[in-house]
Amino acid sequence: MKFNIRGNKIDVTPAIKGYIEEKIGRLDKYLENPQDVSATVVIRVRGNEQIVEVTIPIRKVILRGEQSHSDLYAAIDIVSDKMERQIRKNKTKLKKQNSNFVEFNMDFEVETDESEDKAVVKRKTIEMKPMSEEEAILQMELIGHEFFVFKDVDNDNISILYKRKDGDYGIIETK
Repeated sequence: MKFNIRGNKIDVTPAIKGYIEEKIGRLDKYLENPQDVSATVVIRVRGNEQIVEVTIPIRKVILRGEQSHSDLYAAIDIVSDKMERQIRKNKTKLKKQNSNFVEFNMDFEVETDESEDKAVVKRKTIEMKPMSEEEAILQMELIGHEFFVFKDVDNDNISILYKRKDGDYGIIETK
């Protein structure tokens, strides 16, 4: 796996770079052609928290993990373990669509736990009232949700407003 490691408000020392390559490099065993895959790792600091963000684009899927911790090396360990669990947990789903995900090496064992099968347990129908972004933020705060779907009054598109981890808001717009 190739690495693109950069720091935001932090210097990436050779020791940090080596540790990241060692820990995230463990994911190579799950990839068919790891030499063709590149991982983008961003390290940033917010207060006394060290944040590690790893993104690995693979043709039709994107593996992504983010972790914050007061200790940078602990954050790297945790995000690496999270991403490995993500691959292992979704092995059966990936295998069902194996023709689309030929980049994954499926020769690994997964302990199956039937309680992990997820299903849609609730379905809602909502009325799309055109509103501004400010009104959507207010509506979302009033109902206490982390996201809100609305019809944008400015461009008449369906948009999704969501609350980011840093407390700010993001919008996903449809075309």
